[in-house]
Amino acid sequence: VQLQASGGGLVQAGGSLRLSCAASGFSAEGRIIGWFRQAPGKEREAVSCISRSGSNTFYADSLKVRFTISRDNAKNTVYLRMNSLQPEDTAVYFCAATGPVFSTQSARCTAAFYNYWGQGTLVTVSS
Repeated sequence: VQLQASGGGLVQAGGSLRLSCAASGFSAEGRIIGWFRQAPGKEREAVSCISRSGSNTFYADSLKVRFTISRDNAKNTVYLRMNSLQPEDTAVYFCAATGPVFSTQSARCTAAFYNYWGQGTLVTVSS
């Protein structure tokens, strides 16, 4: 079971990035997938989460205008599109997966709900 986060890098303020979270060794289709981030010296925080079908999503209040989460179950991959990036978005971004959930389960975005975590991808936004 592995989650591989990629797509991070160095970008100027105002720029965009798309992160990818590829699942291997298991099907992500029956699970909620979430993105979390941890900035230097700060606690991990929830960024965005997406339900099994993608019909239900959660965003941190401060990010919902600029970030978009999506998933392609055929590719076993979840994406996070980040626009208008700001220096305060600098962090290591982690993707995580829950165990199997019912199809009616909403996109719960509490870290303790997630069983599998990827290694993270670093996003650095310069001013």
